[in-house]
Amino acid sequence: MDQSPTAASTPETTGESQPPDAPAPAVLTKVSIVIPVYNEQSTLREIIGLVANAALPANCTREIICVNDCSRDGTEEVLNGLPKLHPQVDFRIIHKPVNQGKGAALRDGFKLATGDIVLVQDADLEYDPGDYCKLLRPIIEGKADVVFGSRFIGEPHRVLYYWHTLGNKFLTTMSNMFTNLNLTDMEVCYKVFRKSVIDRIDVKCDRFGFEPEVTAKVAKMRPRLRIYEVGVAYYGRSYEEGKKITWKDGIKAMLAIVRFWWTD
Repeated sequence: MDQSPTAASTPETTGESQPPDAPAPAVLTKVSIVIPVYNEQSTLREIIGLVANAALPANCTREIICVNDCSRDGTEEVLNGLPKLHPQVDFRIIHKPVNQGKGAALRDGFKLATGDIVLVQDADLEYDPGDYCKLLRPIIEGKADVVFGSRFIGEPHRVLYYWHTLGNKFLTTMSNMFTNLNLTDMEVCYKVFRKSVIDRIDVKCDRFGFEPEVTAKVAKMRPRLRIYEVGVAYYGRSYEEGKKITWKDGIKAMLAIVRFWWTD
């Protein structure tokens, strides 16, 4: 993965104008990068190397929080060796005794985050940490409280499954109808939050329902949050290469969209 981010395109807001108590442009000092991990032995060293060395804004440090969701391959051993490979980085590593799912892993990881900003990263190689500066810029400039990446607004992406793409767009449209946002990619991995925002969210979904749940909850927060989208590169993998999400997760996402429209 040698794709480097270009200058960020102008983000499109999905919320209203700046709320009365919106903070001034952020003096960003630390980014907490939370990575749920399940059976990713083959990609883990490479993705962590990219995360550890990705460019960040000036004077900004990072902590990497890896939550091993009871992996059954050699993931645990790889994770335990990461601090020696990257001694310049502050690591926090959790090994869960029971597999619970992506949402549960993120919930545990968020509790350990000490940064000003929290960024969600997958443990495979589908997303490029070279996009971090682009994702962080709207928050740094004081324009956003939450930033979504988007695989569908112009950045390079691998061509794969038509029906998978159609399903993503359907779920995003359904979510937008309930939240009154105008996102293009609700299911995207890259979501970035001010720490003060994610601290207000009690994640209930243990598995892939995290995406529609957190989207609904940031949409309902008052004063209204400023939500931005930026295009990100996407190097999707096939099921033969280890992709885990299936049509069953799509059904659960639909149910989560309706559930979290009604209740928290």
